[in-house]
Amino acid sequence: MSVQLDLSRQLVLGEVLARWARKTPDREALVFNDKRYTYSQFNERVNRLANGLMGLGIEKGDKVAVLFMNCMEIMECYFALAKIGSVVVPNNFRLTGRELSYQIDQSDSKALIFGEMFQEVVNSIRPQLPKVKLYICVSEGGVEGTIDYEKVVQEGSPEEPLVPVEDDDPAFIMYTAGTTGRPKGAVLTHKNQLMLAVNTSIEGGVGQPGKQLLVFPIFHQAATGALIIGVFLGATAVILDIPTLENIMTAIQEEKIQAVGLVPALWNWIVNHPNFKDYDLSSLEQGATGAAPMPLELKRKIVAALPNMRLSEAFGMTETSASAVSAKHEDILTKQGTVGRPMINVEARVVDDDDNDVPIGEVGEIVYRGPTVMKEYYNDPEATAEAFRGGWFHSGDLVRQDEDGYIYVVDRKKDMIISGGENIYPAEIEEVLYTHPKILEATVIGVPDPDWGESVKAIVVPKQGETLTEEDIIDYCKKNLASYKKPKSVDFVDVLPRNPQGKVLKFVLREKYKK
Repeated sequence: MSVQLDLSRQLVLGEVLARWARKTPDREALVFNDKRYTYSQFNERVNRLANGLMGLGIEKGDKVAVLFMNCMEIMECYFALAKIGSVVVPNNFRLTGRELSYQIDQSDSKALIFGEMFQEVVNSIRPQLPKVKLYICVSEGGVEGTIDYEKVVQEGSPEEPLVPVEDDDPAFIMYTAGTTGRPKGAVLTHKNQLMLAVNTSIEGGVGQPGKQLLVFPIFHQAATGALIIGVFLGATAVILDIPTLENIMTAIQEEKIQAVGLVPALWNWIVNHPNFKDYDLSSLEQGATGAAPMPLELKRKIVAALPNMRLSEAFGMTETSASAVSAKHEDILTKQGTVGRPMINVEARVVDDDDNDVPIGEVGEIVYRGPTVMKEYYNDPEATAEAFRGGWFHSGDLVRQDEDGYIYVVDRKKDMIISGGENIYPAEIEEVLYTHPKILEATVIGVPDPDWGESVKAIVVPKQGETLTEEDIIDYCKKNLASYKKPKSVDFVDVLPRNPQGKVLKFVLREKYKK
């Protein structure tokens, strides 16, 4: 039986791209700055890179680290490595040399493909990377001690590599955001990624392929998932390398973008932008949010500001291929505060500390299983066993579920504040703070308290030109929350510390205010 026939029966990333190149060769696949690739052109470059890498000794099962800003080349690497059965190890371009060397070495990466702008940091960590045998650099004139990326592409064959890849084979090792400590490598398979595309398409309704704007850094699973969903549907991906608010709104206007996913912070900044009405965003049909909780007041503002757009919300984590629960547009305001219901093909339960189901309406940890849940943590059997105890993946997210199956996020288990024996959930207080007309952003943490164990602290970013006092914030919370939940102290800052996915780094704030 032929390899091509076997591939056609699998849910594998390389075959999805090849199929669209055969079916719609002239449809635009990627747009990045002044480069525009059709599906045929993109697939040919991917094939050339795949065959070129095999010529250098990269084989099925080998791990290959990549380090790029958003660009065409990172897309080519993802699909080329998928076609030859190698495993992509994306790296956050904001990491220090120490952090990068940990991930690249821990993943057993055999090669590192990177952009020229990262030459200095790559050179600094080479001594810590004994397993890396090949350094491949994207550059204008070549970089000493590396293999030229474009030469690999040009010398590779344009034919399909036809490596037998199965859908349960690993495709990515995605390192968790590391908001609580050293990151772990979540192994995501071809099936994980493409079942996310299937689930998302069914939940959102499959329409004609359109244009999507990719804003998230593509080393992150949320952006990778969005990219793969787009290729799965044969859509056009417009990629931003510098996601300023002006660049986002300009791209939507000029490219007539129909779909975009943004973290709540970016949605917040856009709808509060002083020049928001100067941009024509009427082409937007689908807007998505995720990666962090979105306050109800912000959802209302977005729906009012962009009446042509259907807003959806996704909830999950890297280990669930980014999304496990989703809320449709009609759920956003009618089911206030929900992040939706478990996606099709995803099972979820809400359990107590002994993994017993909690009654409807009570708070517990949400656990998952299904074809989008990761295979394992790479080279970490203890963490894998702990995460999958009882046959379910334990998320660490505290939620409650209503009688209709809708999920309401209470908080991260690790972020819960215990003050005087009372459980306090920062997300509830943050929801109230976001309704204050003078607050742009806010977050809440627990800080040590000699009398109560912990007390509530709010860190607030006022809107430009507005003045607030600690007393203003505490009084506002007293009017909207039980007294024990109100902040005992408030700090005002210009910006909140965030990781590249937009999540507030609460561990940084807890460290800062622990004394």
